[in-house]
Amino acid sequence: MGNRFTITVVGPTETWANEKIDLAVAEISRIEKLLTTYTDDSQTAEINLNAGIKPVVVDSEVFELIKRAQGISKLTDGAFDLSYGSLEKSLWNFDQSMTALPSDETAAEMVKLINYQNIVLDENFRSVFLKEKGMRIGFGGIGKGYAADKAKAILIENGVNSGIVNASGDLTTWGNQASGKPWTIALAHPDIKNKAFSSLDISNLAVATSGNYEKFVMINGKKYSHTINPKTGLPITGIKSVSVICTSAELADAMATPVTILGVKAGLGLINQMKGIACVIIDDTNTLHTSKNINLV
Repeated sequence: MGNRFTITVVGPTETWANEKIDLAVAEISRIEKLLTTYTDDSQTAEINLNAGIKPVVVDSEVFELIKRAQGISKLTDGAFDLSYGSLEKSLWNFDQSMTALPSDETAAEMVKLINYQNIVLDENFRSVFLKEKGMRIGFGGIGKGYAADKAKAILIENGVNSGIVNASGDLTTWGNQASGKPWTIALAHPDIKNKAFSSLDISNLAVATSGNYEKFVMINGKKYSHTINPKTGLPITGIKSVSVICTSAELADAMATPVTILGVKAGLGLINQMKGIACVIIDDTNTLHTSKNINLV
């Protein structure tokens, strides 16, 4: 999935643990084959290939995942949008060669095909249709979390009572460490690599983080995140990182980016209206903002 997965299980022997981990790896590989945009034979690739041409019948789990993603798009007023895949990546390389932002007009042209409302789902045929030619969907904003949840479910079904599935920093936990203590996560310091900003106990919870501290560009002394606002086509500013905590890695993964795009006030406002979810935001001045009912160490 273009990401590094780390799987930790608590068990009686190393052999037993490795057998269980192999099951989780197989599940992640299965999901990758369904959702990837890196090959031409995935269901995602088929949907994109037929954009503006015809609907594509997909597996029920793909259909339901897209359906849930559409719900998050509506909730966030399009700040989360699967059709971001049509964004012209060459416009945003976020390396040393990038010395200026594109014009507002160029950016707007790049995102004209991004519109979740043009992803048409047909419950009767279990089909997906992209209305506009050139539209593309991608699961980069939700796929890691979905795969982590599915791998966790496989492990629990096979007798693993405690563990972690970590998908490049988007992770889900259950049970406790071998010592009996709860799993604890350190939130990375946005300015100092390998240093913790704060920490919290997350046993039986999932966490996903979206941050600009690893991929960004400086233009005229201003820091621009690699996160692109799908409505403007321009990178967001003002927030260094957002960590979302809830029971579902899929939901945490999907909500981290839109909270970043919405900004501190609107992002916290949205999270505070939802049940069973919390977030931690670090803004550009290193000020910590938290949603209600969250305790940091």
